[in-house]
Amino acid sequence: MGRTALWISIANDLRADIAAGRYRHGDKLPTEAEFSRRYGVNRHTVRRALADLAEAGLVHARRGAGAFVAARPTDYPLGRRVRFHQNLKAAGQAPDKNILSIQTRSADARESEALALSPGKAVHVYEGVSLADGAPLALFRSVFPADRFAGLPQALSETRSVTAALARFGIADYTRASTRLTAKHATPTQALHLALREGAPILRAVSINIDPEGRPVEYGHTWFAGDRVSLVVTPD
Repeated sequence: MGRTALWISIANDLRADIAAGRYRHGDKLPTEAEFSRRYGVNRHTVRRALADLAEAGLVHARRGAGAFVAARPTDYPLGRRVRFHQNLKAAGQAPDKNILSIQTRSADARESEALALSPGKAVHVYEGVSLADGAPLALFRSVFPADRFAGLPQALSETRSVTAALARFGIADYTRASTRLTAKHATPTQALHLALREGAPILRAVSINIDPEGRPVEYGHTWFAGDRVSLVVTPD
């Protein structure tokens, strides 16, 4: 009972510190060792207090980096145009990406249908993690027709931007033809990439983007961390 009371007391202290602005949204918290010294307890007790705050969505851990105060949810517009960097800059946050893989393979049935390809045609698959102010915001997978965009993998590696990469192939503009939103629970792999607990709520967006002639150029899946983003549907 004493140990339980200690971790509850520490968790309540940290809640009060966050509410009072002593730790601001996005701030890195002291290490477990520093909290242990401050409160005169072992790391297990501190870890239990931080886990309680994480369950409440107040803090989140980044692998190898420590624990951070959860940022306020980012307003992310879902309009006709799909522009990750512009969306985050408009929200006052710094955008970045961690590229996980870029590969070329045969399209599966859903990819072929979405991109209006013959079964088994080659596609480029671009996967990564979208970051806002250094924190993981979403996991993404974008699929492109390989015959039309033969050199796209290199362009994506060099530009780290779908918009800039497609511009090299004469796609000056592309728009969202459809988006399907579904609530999901994070799988172990998704939780790892998004610094969430396994089973945490996430929001999956499945989209088809088209060029000005109405031809599909991208079939995308995005898994947003449920507590870090507010998707805003806009009429643009």
